[in-house]
Amino acid sequence: MAVTSLRAARVERRAGVRARPRRESRAAFTMLAPLLVLLAVFVIWPLIHAVYISFFTWSFYDPAVFVGLENYINVVTDEEFVNSVVRGLLFSAMVVPVQVTIAFVFANLVKTVSRRMAAVMKVTIYVPAVISEVIAAIVFALIYTHRGGLLNWFLDFFGIEAIPWLGDTATALPAVAIPAIWIGMGVASLIMLAGLLDIPEAYYECASLDGAGPWTKMFRITLPLMKNVILFLLVTGFAASLQFLILPWLMTQGGPVNSTNLPNLFILQHFNTDLYVGYSIAAALLLFGVLGAVSAVIFRLVRSEKAMDA
Repeated sequence: MAVTSLRAARVERRAGVRARPRRESRAAFTMLAPLLVLLAVFVIWPLIHAVYISFFTWSFYDPAVFVGLENYINVVTDEEFVNSVVRGLLFSAMVVPVQVTIAFVFANLVKTVSRRMAAVMKVTIYVPAVISEVIAAIVFALIYTHRGGLLNWFLDFFGIEAIPWLGDTATALPAVAIPAIWIGMGVASLIMLAGLLDIPEAYYECASLDGAGPWTKMFRITLPLMKNVILFLLVTGFAASLQFLILPWLMTQGGPVNSTNLPNLFILQHFNTDLYVGYSIAAALLLFGVLGAVSAVIFRLVRSEKAMDA
């Protein structure tokens, strides 16, 4: 009799253990349902529909005609599109490493100052993140003005001749990259600071007892434990910088001689000027593939690791 009761109790406990995860799963799916519906309606379905219509040539006035891979072939063989993607990758290479480096230096600086000073510095660095790209583009375009611009006015004190920053193919792309760095620096710095503050101080104290200097602490403790944060900033930074549109559009309109014609601006120009928009849809999807490939390469080069407490 006692054995039977013990077995029944075990069965009830197992049933309770099984039922609890099921209830928790149902509760989780219930809370996620609104977000999943919005994701399906505004992301997944538009993506599927875009892939479908990319196999057609169509306009807002003529019926769609199935052309298979013709749109993709036209995009891949278009030298201007390939150049815009290469230019976008070069632009990202200018923006992201500098942005992450400045964010890392700034976060370390904030960590060492007093709490009041740190609050002032965090607010100051975050201001560009809340400024519209349109306003930033206008401000920097005025700074770069050939005659009367603030930058050339400053260079004139050193006897340097005025430089057409936005009118020269050699300087236009770096000139657009600087406000891009400025805009994204605030968010990157705060994320980097959060990662630094998450590192236990005990690690640095133990390293000091062993005689480790600042550089040893940085390369042996800080950078390894910040690898996941740096990986996140690299992936999101490259994805964001490769898709910049407002800055090159307002500052240079893609010029001079297409030297700042980044992929999104190239796609927008074709969407506005082409009678048939299948080309633009195919170009956008191929750019999506480039973003995925770049992210995969970054994940391959900077592998994420789970930090383990000693």
